[in-house]
Amino acid sequence: MNDFPSTRAPRVYVGRQPILDGAGALAAYELLFRDSPDNRARVHDDVQATAHVVARTVGEMGVSAVLGLHPGYVNMNRELIFDDIVHLMHPERFVLELLESIVFDDALFKRCAQLRREGFRFALDDVTRIDDTLLAALPSVDIVKVDLLAAERAELPELASIAKKHGKLLVAEKVETHEDFIEARDLGFDLFQGYFFARPQVLSARRASPARGTLLRLLAVLGAEPGLRELEAELKRNPDIVLQLMRLANSSAHARGRRVSSLRDAVAAAGTRQLMRWTQLLLYADGSGLPWRSDPLLQLVGARARFMELAAHALRPSDEAFSDAAFMAGVFSLVHVVLDMQPAQIVDKLHLAADIRSAILGGEGVLGALLGIAQAAERGDARAIDTCRLAEPALDALTPALLARLQVEAAAWFAGQPLD
Repeated sequence: MNDFPSTRAPRVYVGRQPILDGAGALAAYELLFRDSPDNRARVHDDVQATAHVVARTVGEMGVSAVLGLHPGYVNMNRELIFDDIVHLMHPERFVLELLESIVFDDALFKRCAQLRREGFRFALDDVTRIDDTLLAALPSVDIVKVDLLAAERAELPELASIAKKHGKLLVAEKVETHEDFIEARDLGFDLFQGYFFARPQVLSARRASPARGTLLRLLAVLGAEPGLRELEAELKRNPDIVLQLMRLANSSAHARGRRVSSLRDAVAAAGTRQLMRWTQLLLYADGSGLPWRSDPLLQLVGARARFMELAAHALRPSDEAFSDAAFMAGVFSLVHVVLDMQPAQIVDKLHLAADIRSAILGGEGVLGALLGIAQAAERGDARAIDTCRLAEPALDALTPALLARLQVEAAAWFAGQPLD
């Protein structure tokens, strides 16, 4: 029986762009209006666009699925600030972004003060210079978002200084290059948003973790289908990994009303299949102490792998081995980033199956096409998605509507839902 609903059912979409802190951890999302799986904004009415974003996030997809544990920034124009739609959003989960086109006057400042007393935070969006509008608005907002592309670079130090003197959180928008990030960080910006962070290559310089060699050995042990005693012995040699695996196990077990308190419990509760998956994902954790779901690269690869697994299941519901291979292809498609080696070296070192190897290195076969779809979906490239689908006739069942649904499910799985 097909586990997926009819693709004729109407679909809803929400875009989201990560906002990171200076350590590279995910701090928030900006939520964006989308009306199709094609990741492009077609906004004809600001009020309607924000209403759709709020309704879909709160009522249809669910806040936890879209945001996980992080706050969401939502664009608000003047009309919406005075509308009851504000009260559909929980103040602790949403930041209200005042659009650059908004008219500031006493009525607006009074409304902002009222909503701030209720717990809401306001962000002033697309700031580019110091002017009377900025100075008048500063007392009514909590966050200042500076557009690095449009701002005069010579004015940035004074702009940052004024915002900081007023006690405001500073967000650098449209961070396009490593140099942009370094400059903004040195000027005291707190959070960062932009295309630079969407590229996993930016994280290739992260400090090598001594645990990664151990993780590779553990993967080899898991691949040999060990007994419980042998697996426990291997894990006990690596207490740091055990600690992380216990956290991962509890993130799943807690949702089922029980608590994993021992290594044996964790292995028994998860099974070697899930343990293998978690170990694969932990290759991307950098050992810096970041909560694992706050690491942007770990989030990217986890959502990619889950998306590919779900797509594989949709194609072959009874073929568990195919779903596992799709998950592994997604995971190891980015492992060269953290191990600072060429992809071919990595897949040879891991002794990956031929179909996974050819998918990662050459985009070949059904797995290669699935990987191409996953990568294109992350970029919002509808044309590339169609090209990958057409390359393999077996992928006809993966309609745009179904792929959009799987993206939401994959994001929810990694954003804090049980790891089923």
